[in-house]
Amino acid sequence: MPDSDPPRATRLLPDTFHRAAKPGTAVVRLETTHERDGVLDGAWWPRSRDIAAELPALITALTEHLGPVTRIGLDATAWGQLPTRLIIDDRVVHIDSFPIGDDTALVTRGDQDHFSLLVVPPDMTPGAAGAAMAEAVRANNVTQAAQILIDTAGPGRMAPET
Repeated sequence: MPDSDPPRATRLLPDTFHRAAKPGTAVVRLETTHERDGVLDGAWWPRSRDIAAELPALITALTEHLGPVTRIGLDATAWGQLPTRLIIDDRVVHIDSFPIGDDTALVTRGDQDHFSLLVVPPDMTPGAAGAAMAEAVRANNVTQAAQILIDTAGPGRMAPET
């Protein structure tokens, strides 16, 4: 089983591609421009903080549009048990722990191509999550992930605890 393949050409989603976010689903939305001028390249809305349960869907979605993902960087304090690697779709994906905050995931395709994703908290309401994701992929966005979540999470924007 290969540890990594060389990166392939990026396939961009059409600018008109949108899917409705539903509570309890993982959602990935990537910036769809050739210029990557913004601070963030996309957003991810996991259903929980269980990385072994959530990461396979993210990696599968990213691989479909970006090519093989070799590494994910996450803040270990934001996730339950953070393994050093997972096998997803018969590929090894290394998981690195970085003190980047629970609002960001760093994705590596190949050896050097990096993407930065906003991580939307699992308990955020669909409206707030959608607003945060839209801001994260806005062309020329210079707002950091933490500030996007603050700006979009206003009163009543977190799901009630069960």
